[in-house]
Amino acid sequence: MEPEFKVKIPVPWEVKIPVPWGHISGKWWGSREKQPILALHGWQDNAGSFDTLAPLLSLYAPVLCIDLPGHGFSSHCPRGQFYYLWWDGLILVRRIVKHYQWDKITILGHSLGGTIGFMYAATFPQDVEKFICIDIAGPSVRPLQYFAQQTGRAVDQFLAYENMSEETVPAYTHDEMLKLMLQAYKGSLTDESCEIMLKRGALPVVASDSIDVTDDRFRFSRDSRLKIGFLGFLSLDMTLEYASKITCEVLNIRGKAGMQFDPPENYHIILDRIRQSAKKLELHEVEGTHFLHLNNPESVCPIIVAFLKS
Repeated sequence: MEPEFKVKIPVPWEVKIPVPWGHISGKWWGSREKQPILALHGWQDNAGSFDTLAPLLSLYAPVLCIDLPGHGFSSHCPRGQFYYLWWDGLILVRRIVKHYQWDKITILGHSLGGTIGFMYAATFPQDVEKFICIDIAGPSVRPLQYFAQQTGRAVDQFLAYENMSEETVPAYTHDEMLKLMLQAYKGSLTDESCEIMLKRGALPVVASDSIDVTDDRFRFSRDSRLKIGFLGFLSLDMTLEYASKITCEVLNIRGKAGMQFDPPENYHIILDRIRQSAKKLELHEVEGTHFLHLNNPESVCPIIVAFLKS
């Protein structure tokens, strides 16, 4: 009987990148001697969403997966500061590029991370070599009426979340957290994928004078204020103007059962505008949900590797 040979999966390094309000946490997969792909996760997710894909990719190129501000193990933004998700992410990527003194970067983004990558590739086109976007084409746009109608509600909701004390933030058992995630993501995450995300997405509740802990209970590690992040959305005209500035090579991978754009036609309208200015645009549609890269990395990795080698 012939012996089995298995590829040795690398162990990531935990990194902390200093920022003025604390630090950005991340997982660096692969060689520390080479410039990595910068991987950006989705809204209210964390760097763990790349835990199945990054080790496979790191056999070809190192990958740095970060927790965005207020997510995972990264510092929450200071009290009183609103999360302008895309704009915060754009500035953060610029900070990271300058921190490591990188040149001609490659960005891998899923969902919100894909939108941040889109904004960075459009804003600093000379600094991006390749942009890989998973299950999103660009910012989720809104009509002008939406901004006027929803602004007041967003402000009041933000202030309500800001005033929540530690004692009033809900705490759960591990099984309760797992159930909540499965319900919230409406079938797009498997049980195994939820368990992976909870490694950076949950923190144990510690007993104190004001908190009585009688069993193992946890809170989500993300900042509650992230739930109110829709101020700062773009109109379609603004998004298309940014799309026209993207000049790098672009790979877009979409799940057949992935997230639906609102309205759906905007997905290809945005890609069509990118196609006019980008050096190259590849579009692949594969089996999978919005979290196709986490649930089924083997269907995504070969496409990305071929794109990186091209």
